Amino acid sequence: MEAVVPKLASFNLLNPKSKSKSAIRRFSSALCVSSSPSVTSTDSVSLGHITRPDFPILHQEVYGSKKLVYLDNAATSQKPIAVLKALQNYYEAYNSNVHRGIHFLSAKATDEYELARKKVAAFINASDSGEIVFTKNATEAINLVAYSWGLSNLKSGDEVILTVAEHHSAIVPWQLVAQKTGANLKFLNLNDDESPDLDKLKEMLSRKTKLVVIHHISNMLASILPIEEIVHWSHDVGAKVLVDACQSVPHMVVDVQGLDADFLVASSHKMCGPTGIGFLFGKSDLLSAMPPFLGGGEMISDVFLDHSTFADPPSRFEAGTPAIGEAIGLGAAIDYLSTIGMQKIHAYEMELAKYLYENLLSIPNIRIYGPKPSEHVQRAALCSFNVENIHPTDIATLLDQQYGVAIRSGHHCAQPLHRYLGVNASARASLHFYNTKEDVDEFIHALNETVSFFNVFK
Repeated sequence: MEAVVPKLASFNLLNPKSKSKSAIRRFSSALCVSSSPSVTSTDSVSLGHITRPDFPILHQEVYGSKKLVYLDNAATSQKPIAVLKALQNYYEAYNSNVHRGIHFLSAKATDEYELARKKVAAFINASDSGEIVFTKNATEAINLVAYSWGLSNLKSGDEVILTVAEHHSAIVPWQLVAQKTGANLKFLNLNDDESPDLDKLKEMLSRKTKLVVIHHISNMLASILPIEEIVHWSHDVGAKVLVDACQSVPHMVVDVQGLDADFLVASSHKMCGPTGIGFLFGKSDLLSAMPPFLGGGEMISDVFLDHSTFADPPSRFEAGTPAIGEAIGLGAAIDYLSTIGMQKIHAYEMELAKYLYENLLSIPNIRIYGPKPSEHVQRAALCSFNVENIHPTDIATLLDQQYGVAIRSGHHCAQPLHRYLGVNASARASLHFYNTKEDVDEFIHALNETVSFFNVFK
């Protein structure tokens, strides 16, 4: 069979129906007058239907006439109008560098930039905004911990525990640090339910363990880990814990004080904010003891020809001009998510997660990775899967070009996990609160048609 030749996409904006415009007005009014939208679980209209009008990108046709169905949210989320307007307003009304100017524009930009930091701190319940370091993404945040804390605290014979399900960004920095320090990386395998084996983790923890690097939600398995318990076990042996929360912060309530995590990272672009900015949460005592990661302007106290002194955190770790507009956009995204309510978002997405999983089971010869949902086991709203004898990229290509359904195929920055599972790649459909059951229905219909098409060639 010849490979499918990709075409250049063309885009037509759909005109939202009057019902959708009404939904826009209702939701916009809620944003203005209340900290939580006037939507309850008894309403007949889902959260997805109510919020979709706030995301212009979703209302378009691709390849000329196919309605876009966007199911690639684990890779990046779409941005609401409020975030787009915040970015536009910054560049139109008060674009200026922060912290180093006394004029009106600089003062305004500084206030909004630091307000965004406070919003992040409140969103994850950090005890102080000084515990929030802005980075360009979660990858840089992990590297910051690796090179600043890791190189200063790890030595030969020390152990860092990770899981085989970690994102590359949580593995590679520690490989590099281990090469420099002589520390040993230990990897936790999966149990029979295809979740990280937490019973084995308790056995692996020892006084040699200095750090546990672990995801909150797997971007492939959809497993949700009990971070508070993991932190407790780790602290009992004197180890610190770094939590990759990229797939949890956008989808559920995350309370860093409740979790007692030492470090936690997340990315703006997965939580309806702009690309180019993420953040590191670190406990104040840890950040204060860590040396700079990058040198330059902004992170200094005084510079002499033979030495320099450094600012207190978080400025110590924010060398150079930061991503000012992006931080302000992230703040707007947090306002938007907070207005809806993260508990409401999580509850709705759990409904979508169950609906997606159950409907995918109807596809012939499908293999869904990760734990099976049950009364005691919740899955995040994503499914990675393979269909027997069909390459996942072929599936994704046909879904896109023939049906306008956007999913992801490949290794999802989790090659070790794919090797562990005995496959090179998988397809992944991932949802967010602006998705609907109708989106899932269209995906399942398109996937059935796609599988039938390829089965003709067997």
